[in-house]
Amino acid sequence: MPDTTEQRPYHHGNLRTELLDAAERSLRAHGIEQLSLRDLARDIGVSHAAPRRHFADRRTLLDALAESGFVRLGARLRAAVDEIDDEGDLPARLHAFAWAYARFATENATLTELMNSSKYRPGATAVAEAAAAAFGQITDLIEEGQAHGELEGGDPEDVGLIIYATVLGITSMVNSGMIEPGRLEGLVDNAVSQFLRGACPTGPR
Repeated sequence: MPDTTEQRPYHHGNLRTELLDAAERSLRAHGIEQLSLRDLARDIGVSHAAPRRHFADRRTLLDALAESGFVRLGARLRAAVDEIDDEGDLPARLHAFAWAYARFATENATLTELMNSSKYRPGATAVAEAAAAAFGQITDLIEEGQAHGELEGGDPEDVGLIIYATVLGITSMVNSGMIEPGRLEGLVDNAVSQFLRGACPTGPR
């Protein structure tokens, strides 16, 4: 039976977007190790050479997928915080931020793993910038809380990292099966509540 691979079209609509979508589906179903440009090209019906118009190699594709993930995460975090009607309600906004991250991380476990492992890779500048934009929102919230006297002073980025690290740990344990998924929301809620209790000003001593 003749090989029809090279008879497939070189162009395929918005090829870059379709490749990223197909890559994420493959990531979810089979993991990172089995992801290949050739397989993705076959899955979306283009020649095996077509993906290289947008991604020089597999690593370039993975970095683009991680960058796209951080952009989506950032949008979800922003939307969750913006849903809080009272902009002065810092606790509600921090809870919304943390829960939005937890849901994204557990709904997209393999993608989140890729995102976190890619952002500090040498040369992955676009990934690092997308990650900074997403998580810079927690720094903004901390700065607002400090400015209004709701939180103790300190480097806002370091303070925000405490929330991120805690929620990251919880979601990682859920994704690995160490914690039952049904406990996720309660644990995240407790984590933020305890953070707020510890970070609130205690007044002069």
